Amino acid sequence: MPHDDITNPDDDTEDEPIGGERFAWARRNIMLTIAYDGTNYRGWQVQPNGMSVQECVENAVEQLTGDRQRVYCAGRTDAGVHALGQAANFPTNSSIPIANIRRGLQSFLPNDIVVVSAKEVSKSFHATYSAIHKRYRYVIHDGDVCPPFLKHYVHRSLNQLDVDRMAEAANFLLGTHDFRCFEKHFPNKSTSIRTIMDVSVQRLSCWLPWTSPHDWVPIQDRRHDQPEMPLIVFEVMADGFLYNMVRAIVGTLMEIGLGKQTPDSLSEVIRSMDRAKAGMTALPNGLYLVSVEYPEALCIAND
Repeated sequence: MPHDDITNPDDDTEDEPIGGERFAWARRNIMLTIAYDGTNYRGWQVQPNGMSVQECVENAVEQLTGDRQRVYCAGRTDAGVHALGQAANFPTNSSIPIANIRRGLQSFLPNDIVVVSAKEVSKSFHATYSAIHKRYRYVIHDGDVCPPFLKHYVHRSLNQLDVDRMAEAANFLLGTHDFRCFEKHFPNKSTSIRTIMDVSVQRLSCWLPWTSPHDWVPIQDRRHDQPEMPLIVFEVMADGFLYNMVRAIVGTLMEIGLGKQTPDSLSEVIRSMDRAKAGMTALPNGLYLVSVEYPEALCIAND
């Protein structure tokens, strides 16, 4: 399984476990689905210079079970990146009923980290290495006025973007390619080849809680083609992602949306395998880990 985007590429030293039950020593293996607002964290992975999501979750596990265990995740999201459905797991000898684990962990977590669900899974399940598909979402706001409540959750584009051009270009991402042109650090330890199965770019209206009588469109000298739909949502599903890959793709798509590059230039960028040919790395606050898929057999507890 290819590695995912990581917070510190120089610290990606963990070797993939080989064969058998990865956590055979433990009585149980618990899978968590976690949502979090990444604004106040240095990313998922424990860091020496600030609080991380992993540190908070591991502290909660220790307080609940009495044992300090490493909590593994599907994708080590970067500082400021959010998650709707991060997958994680931890081995434990605790006998706490599974029905009480979600609520118990939540009582030890801050409000911006939420355990959505907890279930007992196979001892062979590993949140990082068992994943077969991951889905990311990136949100851009290109309306005339961006609601202040969105500043940590969207990438603010000061210029209107052509979504049709971006969607046309995104189709060149589909399939299996060497994506090193979107990788921040190359060479990596394994491979830059990834397979993208699904991709989309579309406009959405402002989320309902920010709806107001003035509709956030007071500027008349820079007319927006679709002022009622200022949000652009890019989604991509693949078997894995390189470091900063999604954000580099978005930066490239934004250049195409601004008319700086043609839609078919994205195909040329991929073939070049040159990071300098791609666009900027988009800001982290617009990125969301949406969901992770695993083989069904591993999501069932051992007998």
